[in-house]
Amino acid sequence: MTETKFATEVLELPSQGWFYPTDNPLSKGVLDIRYMGAKEEDILTSTNLVKKGVAIDMVLRSVIVSQINYDDLLIGDKNALMVATRVLGYGKDYQVQMTCPVCEHKQQDTIDLSALEHKTVDFTGLPKGINEFSYDLPSGNKITFKFLTSKDESEIEVEVKAMKKMNDRYSADLSTRLKKVITSVNSKRDIQSIVNFVDKDMIASDSLALRRHLQKVQPGIDMTFDYECKNGDCGYEERLSVPLTVEFFWPGGNR
Repeated sequence: MTETKFATEVLELPSQGWFYPTDNPLSKGVLDIRYMGAKEEDILTSTNLVKKGVAIDMVLRSVIVSQINYDDLLIGDKNALMVATRVLGYGKDYQVQMTCPVCEHKQQDTIDLSALEHKTVDFTGLPKGINEFSYDLPSGNKITFKFLTSKDESEIEVEVKAMKKMNDRYSADLSTRLKKVITSVNSKRDIQSIVNFVDKDMIASDSLALRRHLQKVQPGIDMTFDYECKNGDCGYEERLSVPLTVEFFWPGGNR
């Protein structure tokens, strides 16, 4: 039987492979990926897989040709993979329903996903192959932190869902994420010290400062676009985040 081969593309990673160990294939800064096929569409149209929240990860794993460990992917690189897979599979045009935050006018916008650019990262002074960085919080506490991986993200989702079952009146997403991001507090690297700090000692200004710093330095794709309200009486303009709706991987209701 002749094996069918899909066309492939080379994806340049936003991280340029800088923060992966040098013996990790991802340190090359590129991924070979192939176009989606019927197999991937089967995954995307599986109601069971979609409900479990695993459909997109399964598709992304499936289109990677390079011999890598998917769990090692930094979140920014994984987002770039997600956008590239969608563009190769269903094209660059992503239609979204937007509501003006000022006049509440509703309109249909088309976002060109191929125009989304990699965030500018200053690699100066950053040792290659190390995913850990120092940061002084406003409170004076000194921490180290890392960029989250696909594995970290999966573990966060599991933990948050488990906690929600015990108490569905509030979400622990933010604090759980911080406990994964922070790798040491005032030179203490044990998990319990980090957990205690986030739960008991981390003030709101510390959390906000760290999240803003991460947003600034973390490699990834700039998932924003220029929005302009088409209501002639309003004309509001702003740079907004690209909304990730079901249309992203299921355009036109193909599910």
